[in-house]
Amino acid sequence: MTDYKPSFLSSFPPVILNLLVINFLFWLASVVLPGAASIDLNSMLGLHYWQSKDFHAYQLLTYMFQHASFNHIFFNMFGLFMFGPVLEQVWGSKRFLFFYLFTGIGAAITQEVMWSLSIYPEIGSAITNVNFVGGEPLTVGASGAIFGILLAFAMVFPDARLFLLFLPIPIKAKYMIPVYALIELFLGVASFSGDNVAHFAHLGGALFGLILILIWKRSARNGNNLF
Repeated sequence: MTDYKPSFLSSFPPVILNLLVINFLFWLASVVLPGAASIDLNSMLGLHYWQSKDFHAYQLLTYMFQHASFNHIFFNMFGLFMFGPVLEQVWGSKRFLFFYLFTGIGAAITQEVMWSLSIYPEIGSAITNVNFVGGEPLTVGASGAIFGILLAFAMVFPDARLFLLFLPIPIKAKYMIPVYALIELFLGVASFSGDNVAHFAHLGGALFGLILILIWKRSARNGNNLF
């Protein structure tokens, strides 16, 4: 009898593995279909402004599986690959998947709120650089859910030391993630931040992640288990 040696894929957390595969399949389809069948998946599945004729409720979920470029999906999936597995192992697959989808949808809701506010010049000019002139806005990507995962990692493993590319020393997660959030807030508010990035959606993912974790903690203290 030979000893069974599990492969890397068989030992990898199943939700993370499936999310990685699904996201890359969606990205590949979004590259191939426009030329092969004249189907624009980013427009079809991406998040439109809720008052747009192109908006559909399902986009609150599907937008997080669409990405604008290879770099976009690579860095989002790299974040999922780096920080997601340990959370899935600690929480279990069912709770982790719920958290991922909840924060992604929360990020979409936050983005819709910011778009709604931006149509009022006296408000929009102070809080966001979204400009409806020349076309309706569109958001794609899993960044909101990834920010939720980063927030969760910092709360579950606050003393874990993380390295940043431009710093030679490690920083504890409980310090690095709040600083990252403040940078996102600054970039979102700054009127000169014309980088076409949904910074407030990122913050929304982290906010909804914080709310859900606090609900779970309170439920656990009361002797209840939601999953």
